[in-house]
Amino acid sequence: MSDNPLLDFSALPRFGDIRPEHVAPAIRALLAEYGALIERLLQDDAPPSWEGFVAPMFEMGERLGRAWGVVGHLHSVLDIPPWREAYNAMLPEVSSFYAALGQNLALFRKYKALAASAGYAALDPVRRRVIAHEIRDFRLSGAELPEEVKPRFKAIQEELSQLAAKFSENLLDATNAHAEWIAEEAGLAGIPADARAAARASAEKDGRPGWKFTLHMPSWLPVMQYADDRALRARMYRAHATRASEFSAGGGAGDRAQWNNAPLIERILALRAEEAALLDYNNYAEVSLEPKMADSPAQALAFLRELAAKAKPFAKRDLAELTAFAREELKLDPLEPWDVAYASEKLREKRYAYSDREVKQYFPEPKVLEGLFNVIHSLYGVDIAADEAPVWDGDVRFFRIEKNNELIGQFYLDLHARDSKRGGAWMDSARNRQRGEQGLATPVAYLVCNFPGPVDGKPATFTHDDVLTLFHETGHGLHHLLTRVDELAVSGINGVEWDAVELPSQFMENFCWEWEVLAMMSAHVDTGEPLPRALYDKMIAARNFQGGMQMVRQIEFALFDLLLYSGAASAQADGGVAIERVLALLDEVRREVAVLFPPSWHRFPHSFSHIFAGGYAAGYYSYKWAEVLSADAFAAFEEAASGQKDGKRGNLLNGAVGERFWREVLAVGGSRPALESFVAFRGREPTVDALLRHNGMVNVL
Repeated sequence: MSDNPLLDFSALPRFGDIRPEHVAPAIRALLAEYGALIERLLQDDAPPSWEGFVAPMFEMGERLGRAWGVVGHLHSVLDIPPWREAYNAMLPEVSSFYAALGQNLALFRKYKALAASAGYAALDPVRRRVIAHEIRDFRLSGAELPEEVKPRFKAIQEELSQLAAKFSENLLDATNAHAEWIAEEAGLAGIPADARAAARASAEKDGRPGWKFTLHMPSWLPVMQYADDRALRARMYRAHATRASEFSAGGGAGDRAQWNNAPLIERILALRAEEAALLDYNNYAEVSLEPKMADSPAQALAFLRELAAKAKPFAKRDLAELTAFAREELKLDPLEPWDVAYASEKLREKRYAYSDREVKQYFPEPKVLEGLFNVIHSLYGVDIAADEAPVWDGDVRFFRIEKNNELIGQFYLDLHARDSKRGGAWMDSARNRQRGEQGLATPVAYLVCNFPGPVDGKPATFTHDDVLTLFHETGHGLHHLLTRVDELAVSGINGVEWDAVELPSQFMENFCWEWEVLAMMSAHVDTGEPLPRALYDKMIAARNFQGGMQMVRQIEFALFDLLLYSGAASAQADGGVAIERVLALLDEVRREVAVLFPPSWHRFPHSFSHIFAGGYAAGYYSYKWAEVLSADAFAAFEEAASGQKDGKRGNLLNGAVGERFWREVLAVGGSRPALESFVAFRGREPTVDALLRHNGMVNVL
């Protein structure tokens, strides 16, 4: 067993050596080792202490978490049959172990005994917070349930884990199954040259002539924004909107019927409702909000509806302008859903005399990364340099972060879309910061995106939205990497309230709108010329273009999520919720807050991975909740830059303010409540003013 690379924790994961056949023996060995430790600790009659009880539990948990994390990561970025099989084969055993761990009443009593002991008061506040979190999580994991109920609760957790994995796999398989083949170049009218080149390369990879467009975002979005062929846009829209549904590739027949996520949604909702009832909560939303900043579903709902009331007048104005433009200028009447992105891009070009396509040429990947690293250096005084480590794909890069030649952390960067990689963008932990018997372990992160890759010997170029996404995920990464907390349970993003996790990520996005930042991170892919100031000014003028429509769309998703898990979709006699009622609830939400209404065959819930396969169930509202925090935090930099005695704006990349943000927000992780961290940085509680100002909605105040 010693030669199993998954059991080697001496350094970074050995991606060059790890194979699917290593998974089962390694994970089973760690599960057995963890189980033996628990048995030994429970047999110890000595009063529980941090050193004798808590520390060994967390150190063992970190070993299992790191190994299983590598497996889960490879399942996400290298979702080929052998890795999918290896992951799914062990998922039930891992889920069962963690479910049983959370229900272990004897362990729970140990933590409670420690919290009630004289030694507890002598612990520092960080360790006391760790213990408080453990006690809360044991309760939410069913530790206090009657013994006869625990097997059912445990079975629910195990099945939910499997359903989440299956949901993601179905979505990826359905996404990969559809392709649009264009045989004649005339059919490409309007589509940018780089998107055409990528489609041609995709077709060549399959050994076919013509151009291949897929439902992966780098391929799908340029078609929806630029293709003059309305029928092509309609086909691509429908295929994307019905992924993993009864309408998706194959029409629900044969093997592809297994890709329909509707039965999974129904089962997930039923299980989460049952879980909440067993824990004596009214609904799953109440369970979800226990470890969050929001006090109750009612408070979060009120927050969303207040934002919707402010945003909807702007959204109606946006839609009226777009509809009139599409009718009068493009002869698109009525404006169909597959016309919205196309007409919006045409309206932007006319109103602001620029397009995303034009801006994209100024953001080649190497220059964007250089600019990003310069921003981080200016804010926090740290240096980022290329490093070496085994990787899972030749496209992946690895970097280290240092300050004064001291290693702070490292991260993998996997930027480009692949067929074997699930969609979206995310940050995850490869290793947490912690101080143990072996000294200090520095943190390591995965930063993953799905951007278009290089084509025809040229570097990849990013849209401004891509740049925002990269900065967003890097913000998550910095939260993980710049922590100064040595207790892994609350270091980095660990232990941070879920509705505050998005603060550092959304905070970073703000810098992508600043001239001093964009000027240093842009260079035309052909000429090397920086972004022209005139083009930047147009981008700023268009910053809040259709901002009302965009905001109500996010509020629509968040309200749907929160209401769905609050029990607003009426249940059937058997306690479940039929997919028809899920869709009906979404329609109700749209009637309340939306201005755009998709066709009846649209199946958005079937691809809503955040709430069915991710950690955002009854928590999607956190994007808007944290946006209030992030906009207000960024305002501190704006205020410092505008407070110059000569009346001129100073440097926005203020190292003094950045150091304070690092010290009070990023460094402390989950070691104290997020609101306390915000107040420590800002000197007061957050207000919505900056968010409304950044979104051009000051007139509603």
